[in-house]
Amino acid sequence: MKNELIAAMEEAVLTLKNYPSKKISLFHHNDTDGLTSGTILLQAFEEAGYVVTRFSLEKPYPQVLEKVFINTGQIIIFTDFAGKIAPIISKLNNGKNLVLIIDHHPAEDSGDNMVLNLDGELFGLKGDRDISASATCFLFADILLQSIGMNAGFLSPLGALGAIGDGFLVNGVLSGVNREVMKIAQKQGLIRVVKKNTGEDYFIILNGVEYNTTDICIALDTLGGVGYYQDGTALGIELCQKGITPTLKKLINELNVKKEDIFTREIAGLKKYINTTENLNWFNAGDRFQPMGVKMIGVFCNIIKNMDFLDKTKYLAGFQIVPNEVPGFGTIEFNSTKISMRVSDFLTEKIRSGSAPGLSSFLPAATLNIGGFADACHGLSAATTVKIGQEEDLIIEIEKELTKLRRN
Repeated sequence: MKNELIAAMEEAVLTLKNYPSKKISLFHHNDTDGLTSGTILLQAFEEAGYVVTRFSLEKPYPQVLEKVFINTGQIIIFTDFAGKIAPIISKLNNGKNLVLIIDHHPAEDSGDNMVLNLDGELFGLKGDRDISASATCFLFADILLQSIGMNAGFLSPLGALGAIGDGFLVNGVLSGVNREVMKIAQKQGLIRVVKKNTGEDYFIILNGVEYNTTDICIALDTLGGVGYYQDGTALGIELCQKGITPTLKKLINELNVKKEDIFTREIAGLKKYINTTENLNWFNAGDRFQPMGVKMIGVFCNIIKNMDFLDKTKYLAGFQIVPNEVPGFGTIEFNSTKISMRVSDFLTEKIRSGSAPGLSSFLPAATLNIGGFADACHGLSAATTVKIGQEEDLIIEIEKELTKLRRN
């Protein structure tokens, strides 16, 4: 469990410090958990004397990874994704670089001492309950900084914030390692907890100013998702370090107006018609969400998952076309569509009780059946990509996989 993860991190830090390069390429996700994780590692590595080049990806797409692993003799870090594709990364890397994966999604061991997979799921922790990517990054940063005589306590509020952003609360409160990290921040006077009938509210101190964590999570998801193609992830890192400045507040408001306009139109259309199968409500937004990033299809599904026009007993799936561009990498021909899946509160309880299959038990398999890409799926939220035009094929495969699971 946690002790085994800590031991693996201690070995990884020794390996890192003995590696000849001091240059790091850091890749992180673009939601709250990914942005807090990226900020924690950026600050910790820089404190430890490393030169860090940072990139934010919506997913670790194969086309991007092929470019990444042209490098030789560098340190490459992935956080808040890639745990599942460690064997693929190992094959692409072919021993050329030292790679660390710091994740919390269902994962696979790389079987390679040059690709170190520090994913809590490999150590018996639940990534959708016990430990977020940000909490995992905090544990790693604490070990790294302790090795040079520093304390990582100042990063603890970000370690808790990512877990809050992912929404993996148990009975309305943080649990497991997430709660332990929150307690560290609370002792530092950097998080304040207010108990309520349905759990707890959390308030975070950023740059000396207190904010409701809900407001910060919304702001980060807006910058990283709605503003992904407008340098939003760099601004999200800035927010984690400095709080909400007047300039950021103005931009966040503008992005929120854009998001609300797009989402309102989409909801109006779905109320008139949504595709249904035996186990799914599904729709295809195509390119209607542009210029927002493809993270927003998941955000949208999360917003509507309990709305009255949906059958709460069915899984929800939405598709969005992946633009042929990655900030920092330029044009990349993806020809892909992303599916994001979410579940209603009704299905959440059934999945947690074991009476309904979680998304990670069938979406990756269905995606791989038609040659798609699957890397980061939880039981309650999941996303993969397939080629444009394969949307209905994927829905059929999902139904097939669910039929198999229920027969077993």
